[in-house]
Amino acid sequence: MSVKEKVLEVMKSAGHPVSAGEVEKLSGLDRKEIDNAFKELKKENAIVSPVRCKWEPAE
Repeated sequence: MSVKEKVLEVMKSAGHPVSAGEVEKLSGLDRKEIDNAFKELKKENAIVSPVRCKWEPAE
């Protein structure tokens, strides 16, 4: 499972918009890996930000 897939999985299981810090706590992944995954997921429009600094999977 790639870091991006794991980040998306954590977001889906949380059930609400999460910050990178929350993803780090829930997944145990390194923050730099999470930030890179967020950057790629944003480019792909796979995640959206309904609240400032919080993200969730796109519909």
